[in-house]
Amino acid sequence: MDIVYIRDLRIQTVIGIYDWEREIKQTISLDLEMGSDIAKAAATDHIDDALNYKAVAKRLISFVEASEFQLVETMAERIWEIVRDEFNVPWMRLRLSKPGAVTGSQDVGVIIERQA
Repeated sequence: MDIVYIRDLRIQTVIGIYDWEREIKQTISLDLEMGSDIAKAAATDHIDDALNYKAVAKRLISFVEASEFQLVETMAERIWEIVRDEFNVPWMRLRLSKPGAVTGSQDVGVIIERQA
């Protein structure tokens, strides 16, 4: 299986469990690795035969910006469902991080790996 990836997709959203977090937008960062067979796209050199990472990114930006989850775990699962169902991706590894969420750390978050 080949991998199409998006690294450090930064999106502003409401995320968190504390009252103050519910009143502001914070940055989350996404790293996605998505299983895809790139052979057909390589043979035809046509975007319709490829996993369109720009379309994936635009969809996730729209979704995350409109969301108001409390937990990064919930957001990660919903992102997997979108990528699996709307882009027919059979496998994905997602790193979802909240930069600056814990004093003294660069970021915190979750890494999930899912297979359809």
